[in-house]
Amino acid sequence: MHTHIDCFPCFFRQTTIALAQFSDNHALREEVIKEVLPVMQRADTARPPAYTTTLIHRLIREKLGRDPFKKVKNAYNSLAMGLYAELKARTRRSEDPLWTAARLAISGNVIDFGIYTSIDIESSILRSLEEHIAVDDYEMFREDLDRSEEILYLLDNAGEIVFDRLLIEELAAMGKKVRAAVKGSAVLNDVTAEDARQTGLQDICEVIDNGSDAIGTILEWASPEFRAHYAGAELVISKGQGNFETLTGNGKKTYFLFQSKCDVVSKELGLSPGSMLLKKS
Repeated sequence: MHTHIDCFPCFFRQTTIALAQFSDNHALREEVIKEVLPVMQRADTARPPAYTTTLIHRLIREKLGRDPFKKVKNAYNSLAMGLYAELKARTRRSEDPLWTAARLAISGNVIDFGIYTSIDIESSILRSLEEHIAVDDYEMFREDLDRSEEILYLLDNAGEIVFDRLLIEELAAMGKKVRAAVKGSAVLNDVTAEDARQTGLQDICEVIDNGSDAIGTILEWASPEFRAHYAGAELVISKGQGNFETLTGNGKKTYFLFQSKCDVVSKELGLSPGSMLLKKS
């Protein structure tokens, strides 16, 4: 994907969302916004938007001196863990637990504070289980899983990680070795090793970090160790819109599970905003 002119208002919106999480110091907020503007001006439109948003969020954290999303990440991890037992029971009593877990993983992708300021998780859960998925490559997904022993699972957001845990547990029950990748350090409300510990994921599968604070997965900014894991992966499950932006067309056998939450990505896909996808690369 390339950066579109419609991405620029979103760059600014992401800045204001991040600042609203942390500080009511209006002078500091004004200072940060003014320093973000030159970053936007230097945006490389030949690259995905995630490159510019990564640089913007680095600047925001540097100016604030801390992670503005830490509190909201903890809150949504706790909220999602409160739903876990019910969702696990719903998955296990369904006719096809893998299908249900995959749908729930997609529903969790609504927890995105790069896009939204308020989130209705319950509605997203019901929609994922009851409504039509715009791109549904589930049958191919199942077939490719049957041919794969090891899976690299690229996680996305805090809170959402609990929904991913449901799918990872189903994969483990099928005898698959799952390696789940978190971010190397804080960015937006993306998951780090701390979120994996908070939600118990490290007890379910191996958890690695990608050595990067980039939004999505920007391979040239990732650690050599992660790039080796990625290169050797038989099958990649990629969560979230940022990972789709940065990895689509990569030549790897990849399944993208996400909700198309912005107009630019939706137009790229030829879908309506809010569409749900289980899409093979």
